[in-house]
Amino acid sequence: MTVPGLTGPVSQQHLVVIDGCDGAGKSTLAQAVAARHGHAIVHATLTPEGVDLFAKYQAILARPGPLVLDRSFVSELVHGPLDRGHSRLTLTQATQLAAIVAQRGGILIHLTGQPDQIAARLLARDGHTPPLARVSALITTYADTFDKLAAYAPVVTIDTTTSTA
Repeated sequence: MTVPGLTGPVSQQHLVVIDGCDGAGKSTLAQAVAARHGHAIVHATLTPEGVDLFAKYQAILARPGPLVLDRSFVSELVHGPLDRGHSRLTLTQATQLAAIVAQRGGILIHLTGQPDQIAARLLARDGHTPPLARVSALITTYADTFDKLAAYAPVVTIDTTTSTA
């Protein structure tokens, strides 16, 4: 994936947090950042109930060296309410985590796109896709969440479904 204009900011960041809905290109971008700039990749996996997510992400963000997070605490603020009716992180905890990103000189990267194109990517990759209304809800909720976190850490939003010539 080519992301115009991103090389400069990423090359100067020791902590890059990439998030967005499935099919937006998080893993592709994380791998490109790691290959080009030497960041270690941390892929956030589903965390079982009962695990303190705030402590988990504090520990991840405290790891030394250049890091790129492929999915992060941002996803809990999106998927928690949409999938379970509540987030396991409070907004206050998430803003504290975003502040840690900023204190480390990091950046939050919000990957987004057009719902129909994201759905088409998911269908090609996984053989199925959620209903378009679900994809749209995820995209909207991610945008709202990143808007809230932008007061605490730098946010770069990239539409991965628009091509630039």
